[in-house]
Amino acid sequence: MPVTHLKSSFVPPECDGEVLSVNDLQFAYPDGHVALKGISFTLCQGDKVALVGPNGAGKSTLMLHLNGILNGHGLIDVAGKRLTRDNLPAIRAMVGLVFQNPDDQLFSPTVFEDVAFGPLHMGLSESEVKARVDSALEAVRMSAYRDRLSHHLSVGEKKRIAIATVLSMNPSLLVLDEPSAGLDPRARRTLINLLRDLPITMLVSTHDMRLVEELFPRTIVMDEGQIVANGLTCDILEDEALLSAHGLEKP
Repeated sequence: MPVTHLKSSFVPPECDGEVLSVNDLQFAYPDGHVALKGISFTLCQGDKVALVGPNGAGKSTLMLHLNGILNGHGLIDVAGKRLTRDNLPAIRAMVGLVFQNPDDQLFSPTVFEDVAFGPLHMGLSESEVKARVDSALEAVRMSAYRDRLSHHLSVGEKKRIAIATVLSMNPSLLVLDEPSAGLDPRARRTLINLLRDLPITMLVSTHDMRLVEELFPRTIVMDEGQIVANGLTCDILEDEALLSAHGLEKP
């Protein structure tokens, strides 16, 4: 299906500080498939932005570039710091990437050890590590679970702990892939309330259009490796022709 022209270019009325800048990002996989075709956008401090589009649009490929897991052509700046090989550890501490499957991030025996893993490898003191773990678990409302076995938790609980593992790094940007996938209604509502309350800039890839409508003031639509719309969620969700052209449904 052909990609439509860019619907709108989002320019915030005021920017309290640029957290993420992506400029002309291009990437092709070794088999020759071109996954990103000149992606450009910015996020400002406090932005909560949905990233939507059909499967194969390039959303996951884009997210894997934001902390250097994949390396294409183009420029990425996080809080004014250019993503390069030399400062990759610093960028990865600044960009908290939460995968769709929390089991990809939880591998320690206990919740405390999972959340402490990142700060420990930053060389922080024992007291600072403990403070960061306590703060992260409190942020996701899981303080009572610090000594629990991670693999015994429900999917919803694991997702909240996975978010805590990146919050403990004090990131500038939180990037989540399909956070509501696989959750029952109660766990989904808990997650929505959590994301709403977190005072951090976030980019969230999702197929859950009701989540988009409820939580994200701004939406970026991708298809065939390009941004085809970038604007106010309310405007994008009212454009049924745009949604239909790119495999999306109005919630």
